[in-house]
Parts: sequence; C-alpha cells; structure tokens
Amino acid sequence: MTERFCCMVMRINIDCNGCYRKVRRALLDMKELETHLIEKKQCRVSVCGKFNPRDVAIKIRKKTNRRVEILEVQELNINDEQVHHEEKSLKTASNTWNLESNQTQIETCLTCTY
Repeated sequence: MTERFCCMVMRINIDCNGCYRKVRRALLDMKELETHLIEKKQCRVSVCGKFNPRDVAIKIRKKTNRRVEILEVQELNINDEQVHHEEKSLKTASNTWNLESNQTQIETCLTCTY
C-alpha cells in the first residue's frame, strides 16, 4: 500500500505528565510524522504526515504500552501547494494552542511508575 498524506486523530489515555512525555517522545521518534498535536485534557492525539494509519497506531502502541484508538483518518489526495497550506495552518494552530502544564501535580499514574 502506498503512503499518502494523512491526518489521523487517536484517543490515547494520558493520565499524568509522565504519560504525556512518553507519548510525545514516541511521536517525535517517528520520522514519517510531520506534525502532531497532543490534547492532554481530551486524551486526544492528532498527527499528520505520509504514513499508513494502522502502522503508526501499532508503533505508538508498542512504544508507549498504551491503548490506541483511531477516531478519524483523513487521506488527502491533493497537490503539494495545498498540502503545505494545510501544514502551515496546523502548525499555527499548534503554536497558538495553550499548553497547560500542571507544575504542582507531582503525582504519577500507576502505569508510569513501573
């Protein structure tokens, strides 16, 4: 199967800052992903790039040891100019998105302690 430019939304349980870091590290290690957005409060992760959605979900599952549920996949079959326009809009959305880090919350979930 050929890899097309896809945008995928997944549900991954992110219980604490340790879980967030684990998911973020797994996403940053994947070369096929161009952009990602982690919504900690909604336990939702959005990724875009040239990849096979099933393979990416399996890789994230193996690296984080967390259940990954694919909510939505959009395959974009458009020319390069529109792809770059979409990427820019995603990057600006992720730049303006307010990341809430709870520095006072030191507790970690049971999954991260092992």
